[in-house]
Amino acid sequence: QVQLVESGGGLVHAGDSLRLSCAASGRTGSNYAMGWFRQVPAKEREFVAAITSSSGSTLYADSVKGRFTISRDNTKNTVYLQMNSLKPEDTAVYYCAADPWGGRTSSRSYTYNSWGQGTQVTVSS
Repeated sequence: QVQLVESGGGLVHAGDSLRLSCAASGRTGSNYAMGWFRQVPAKEREFVAAITSSSGSTLYADSVKGRFTISRDNTKNTVYLQMNSLKPEDTAVYYCAADPWGGRTSSRSYTYNSWGQGTQVTVSS
């Protein structure tokens, strides 16, 4: 129903910044909440951040709180993840996801029913 495409990943050094983008298509004007997750090969998918459809509320994992900022531009059907003060432990494939319940910020992956293919973020020390 909703197609998501992430972009903006890359290779950076510790302390640098990156801004990830997630463009939504297939259904314009939908009232979705959006989330960011990340995953490394040996671990389960980890919640990063979420934002409600109206940008009224946000939720962050403790590991990124104070360093990452999630935002969205509904006119452009795009959600962003600004990542500052990056650490090697932030290295992962980052996925954006859409939650049809637009008013909640959920850290549970099963509440999201659309996922992008991911973008690689690598932070070197």
